[in-house]
Amino acid sequence: MFSEVEGVILRLGLPARIFATMLMIFPGKVGDRMWRWWYQRLAKAKAWGDFGFMNYGFIDSDQPTLEPEDEPDRPFIQLYHMNIRDVDLEGKQVLEVGSGRGGGAHWIARTYNPDSLTGLDYSAAAVNLCSRMYGRQRNLRFIEGNAMKLPFENDSFDVVYNVESSHCYSDMSAFIHEVFRVLRPGGHFAWTDFRDEKRMQEIREIFDTTEFSIVKNADITTEVIAALDQISDDKQSRIEKGTGRIIRRSFETFAGVRGTPVYESFQNGSLRYYRYLLRK
Repeated sequence: MFSEVEGVILRLGLPARIFATMLMIFPGKVGDRMWRWWYQRLAKAKAWGDFGFMNYGFIDSDQPTLEPEDEPDRPFIQLYHMNIRDVDLEGKQVLEVGSGRGGGAHWIARTYNPDSLTGLDYSAAAVNLCSRMYGRQRNLRFIEGNAMKLPFENDSFDVVYNVESSHCYSDMSAFIHEVFRVLRPGGHFAWTDFRDEKRMQEIREIFDTTEFSIVKNADITTEVIAALDQISDDKQSRIEKGTGRIIRRSFETFAGVRGTPVYESFQNGSLRYYRYLLRK
């Protein structure tokens, strides 16, 4: 089983001994700042350019109809589609926590016609990138903020969703309770991410303490691996062209390309990918 520290090490691809020592010495909030530094760096990385997605992707038989310009991003979009496909977003107030490079929020805002979609991210560089790339979308805005201390009033949103971001948070309980707080009664929380079984059980217990009701849940590891296999070569090519040798392995591990610790952990079952839809 992987500890939370080991999960961070796998994601970043840093030498385990060095990074584990740092995280044992420094408190959780320092770990949060380290993640912010990493995502600040990613927002400026040449390997991604204006690419709007960083997730691992998803492939199953329920595939959305996409515009021709979206087809190259299909595996990444399908992870977002899977996460929110059982929720009506039209005319709703929607929040994405951990909006990253903004491609998912942009697709959802123009496809599902929410009244407003707010993308919140811990990285100022990522927020600036998203605003530059997608700022013309009328019902979409991006702001900087902390997932564990959301800058919104109680009962502000009809839907909150979170895609492959929460494994970076030092306090999952604070995050989940904050989502519960800002959701309106009857609102939905759509969550998808990876964990080992021990950490996933802890998250299930937190869901129970907030009085969320579980609408749907599933292990989607097989479908994520299928997407990783399809997009691995393209990701590796981008990374080789856009990074130097010293940092390249960290980018490859972060992206989950074949042969990296993250990919192998999905293959051997040490990490599993989950999807939960909850209602307040």
